[in-house]
Amino acid sequence: EAHAWAQEQPSAHADETGWKEGRRRPWLWVLVTSAVTIFLLRPRKKSSARELLGQFAGVLHTDRWGSYNIYGGRRQICWAHLLRDFASMTEFRGPAAGRIGRDLLKKGRRMFRLWAKVRDGTWDRVRFHETTTRLRAEIERSLREGAECPHRKMRNVCRRILRFAGDLWTFTVEEGVEPTNNAAERAIRPAVLWRRKSFGTQSERGSRFVERMLTVRATLRQQGRNVIGYIADVCDCSLNTQPLPSLLPVK
Repeated sequence: EAHAWAQEQPSAHADETGWKEGRRRPWLWVLVTSAVTIFLLRPRKKSSARELLGQFAGVLHTDRWGSYNIYGGRRQICWAHLLRDFASMTEFRGPAAGRIGRDLLKKGRRMFRLWAKVRDGTWDRVRFHETTTRLRAEIERSLREGAECPHRKMRNVCRRILRFAGDLWTFTVEEGVEPTNNAAERAIRPAVLWRRKSFGTQSERGSRFVERMLTVRATLRQQGRNVIGYIADVCDCSLNTQPLPSLLPVK
């Protein structure tokens, strides 16, 4: 029920991280929406990304990992990842590579300074879009220059980024869309800490428990509901063969 609800939302954040199930190495996938977060433990395959997204047709926030390329709708590529790439470019050897990297990092940071004005309510999204039109052209011009740079790594990174040129700027025109995928990364962090302490799971049954409890915890915290109280209600309803309480937000 929660997974179906998440697929109907106008935007969502997706991410994944490694896991351990006995001798198997599944991946923990997460889909974060405004009021529901879904976790699945599945192999790191495109079919798993397809299962996670289901019928979702909104704006999808992701990094540039290839499995998400199965999604045919609108995307927003994470700018936090891009900024880290730009910072790495500044350390590339060679005058052209370093200069292009510094230029991209400077412009990327300027974009975030302008976005802060939208976040604090100083600017509306229309003004932000108009102001960043020139900045977008400058960044894409630098990326094209980098894509022709003699430095092999610079050339490859810029070419990979340019493949997603149309998905870098969705947040400038779509309400409710952020430039980063931080929501998914924050949601998955407690799971990473759990994995490190418990060394993963030992069976498929344990993996189902993990993905369901992570879903319950994250979703109820989003909605400001009591996690322990909900679990107690589930146990009570189950023991008395009554309908289980819903994870969906209360209208």
